[in-house]
Amino acid sequence: MINFYPLITKQKALNCFLAISLNLVLIWPASAQQKWRYTISVDPPAKIVHVSLELSGKLPDTVTFKMPTWTTGYYQFMNFAKNLSGFSATDESGKAINFKQTDQNTWKVGVPHNKVIKLKYNIEALRNFVGGNYLDTAHGYFSPAGLFMYTDKNILQPVTVTVNQYPGWNRIATGMDIAGNDSTIFQAPDFDVLYDSPILMGKLEKLPGFKVNGIQHDFIGYKMGIADKQQFMDDMKKIVENGSAILGEIPYKHYTFLGLGPGGGGIEHLNSASVAFVGNGLNTQGGRMRLYSFLAHEYFHTYNVKRIRPIELGPFDYEKGNRTEMLWVSEGFTVYYEYVIIRRAGLTNAQEMIGQLRNNLLNYEKKPGHLFQSATQASIETWSDGPNGRVADEFNKTISYYDKGPVLGLMLDLKIRHETQNRKSLDDVMRTLYYTYFKKLKRGFTPQEFRKVCEDTAGVPLDELFEYASTVKEVNYHPYFAYAGLDIDDAWKKQPGAWSGITAKTQKDSLFVTAVEYKSPAWESGVRVKCKIVSIDGQPATLALLQALSVNKKAGDAVDIEILKNGKTEQIKIILGTENSRSFEIKLVANPDALQSAIYKSIFEGGQ
Repeated sequence: MINFYPLITKQKALNCFLAISLNLVLIWPASAQQKWRYTISVDPPAKIVHVSLELSGKLPDTVTFKMPTWTTGYYQFMNFAKNLSGFSATDESGKAINFKQTDQNTWKVGVPHNKVIKLKYNIEALRNFVGGNYLDTAHGYFSPAGLFMYTDKNILQPVTVTVNQYPGWNRIATGMDIAGNDSTIFQAPDFDVLYDSPILMGKLEKLPGFKVNGIQHDFIGYKMGIADKQQFMDDMKKIVENGSAILGEIPYKHYTFLGLGPGGGGIEHLNSASVAFVGNGLNTQGGRMRLYSFLAHEYFHTYNVKRIRPIELGPFDYEKGNRTEMLWVSEGFTVYYEYVIIRRAGLTNAQEMIGQLRNNLLNYEKKPGHLFQSATQASIETWSDGPNGRVADEFNKTISYYDKGPVLGLMLDLKIRHETQNRKSLDDVMRTLYYTYFKKLKRGFTPQEFRKVCEDTAGVPLDELFEYASTVKEVNYHPYFAYAGLDIDDAWKKQPGAWSGITAKTQKDSLFVTAVEYKSPAWESGVRVKCKIVSIDGQPATLALLQALSVNKKAGDAVDIEILKNGKTEQIKIILGTENSRSFEIKLVANPDALQSAIYKSIFEGGQ
């Protein structure tokens, strides 16, 4: 990275305030500040990062070092310590000092009389993921929570990190500040900022940067493969302009999109976003829409979750994790705003935005999990279920807050606009949360405070909406969509043809079940995901033969299939039925009134 700019200090102040007021973090005297100096070097052929630490200052007799078990923004335990090897501890002269590993992620080290500890260890960098550590011969990406140890209950120490550049590599990109004039030494005011500042290095490309409100924004990445770089960055500027305009200010002094190249996922940070990115899809509108939505999502998280946040998401417990029931807002509303932002930026049209929201609605309504798990439950249970709900169960009783959350966000926006004659919106809720809790009170909000802000903005109680979030009550979309002159077709309708409920695909000349609709004829007969279909009515099973059942048979007809299930062959008779389904098609009403038209225009035609 060529240019670096000072990182904001507001987050440090926020962390300090929370840590002291909640009495959760700092247990050593404030005067006993230590000096933490980390150094990393890489061995790409071995996929190893060599990490060293020099710790000095007033230390207790024993220092307990811990490796984080997760990284913020990805609510799953990563077990980073499993990748650590070769741990050693010495004094300043290099003399070995005693240590003991007490569990997988904890090391207790005796402190020498001169009060200097030097640690060395190796981290295997194999996982090509935005929350992991990865090395190949051309680049490396590192999640700091997976590299750097901290001392238990004492994370408010400033840290420096020296990154030894690998021969032939040209750039280092990170959200950390440069320390002095050396472009390979970085500093963070505390471990929260350190862990929120991934490091990307290697043979990287820097796209043409831009400024919004005088603030520099860059996109630096590996193998980005973008043909028209300037057009892409012009579009990114529109995304940042429209995203930051929602809150009315930019809370950082520079911002960098870190493009990891091929891989998976995206994670937000205070002044950067880590994104698996190769520039695919920019040659079609559908591809651009998906890519720009993804990037707008990670950018808007700069506000919603990094600053507008549930109170549970800070101070962070890097060992046990932080659970909250509000991810349907932090993640789900960010999905809603990714659609809003690219629409306001002129990168999509009204029908495309409606289609995006309908896809979320279908994903939620078409899965049986919506009968069993609420949005608040999905938020709390994401640590065990995963961000998209459980996917390996025979019968999935979970949902994704990424699907129900944006639909609830739309409905809340519609309700506020209707009750205030389109004078206020969900934007006002986000601004109130930002300026009241982040900037003024310097903390997150409670679920009760969030609800109060929403109801104060709307001017009416919102019992029904919050019941939809906290229960599995069937959602009545009609009154909410009608506020914008929209009608939604949620009527159950019989579909033509015979219905088994099986979805399958061919793998290596065999037919495997990939989905079975809950309570369908196949489900009731015992067919489950991953079953191999051997034969259909005595004929070798093929996808064409399975699909032909809907045409060649009728409801009430029987079909005999042979399946291989859990290693055993079973003969199953399925009595075909008639599928009842709902399309959830969304259309404009014939004659919307003035308020309906104004609300529709504000949301779906790029207004505010």
